[in-house]
Parts: sequence; structure tokens; C-alpha cells
Amino acid sequence: MVGRDVKITVLQKVRMGEVFDKYASTTLTPECVKMDGEYLSKDMQMPAGFCGRAWADIHRDVTHLALGGDFPWVREKGVMISCCSDGMRPVVFKLERL
Repeated sequence: MVGRDVKITVLQKVRMGEVFDKYASTTLTPECVKMDGEYLSKDMQMPAGFCGRAWADIHRDVTHLALGGDFPWVREKGVMISCCSDGMRPVVFKLERL
């Protein structure tokens, strides 16, 4: 079964402030530099250049949308707001079924 394409848009890179300052290694940047802009998932596959850790966190939601599912707690059909679980530098994504 082939699913629909899903557009992934970076909505926000969350700054953790005190948490980051207290726990992050000195080699870590305070903002995720990998994730920016828009990506397209085709056939429920990770887009080129997408962060593997973020993909592991949002893949379930992308698959649900690609296969025609909706999320009843989200106003707009075919949309989900999902998040990377990096505790030091989380990124919030908007997922849209095309």
C-alpha cells in the first residue's frame, strides 16, 4: 500500500534556557542546527537531510497521516503537530497530508 505524501514544516526550535545551561556539554549548540524549513516524506520514508532522531519521534504520526488517518484533537483534518524529544533542543513540527 502506498501512502500519501506528508509535508513536514519546522514550526519552532525550543530554547531550554536553564536546563540547557545546567546540563549541556560545552560542545553542544543551544539550538538544533540540523532542522530548518520544510521536508517532504514520500511513501512514509524519512526525507533526505532529515535528523534521524527527530524522524524516530515523528514517524508514527507521519505514517498515520499518510495512510489517511486524522487526529481528533487537532482542528484541521490531515494535520498533526509533533515534536522531537531531544530534551536539550526540542523541535516542533507541523505535519500535513498532501
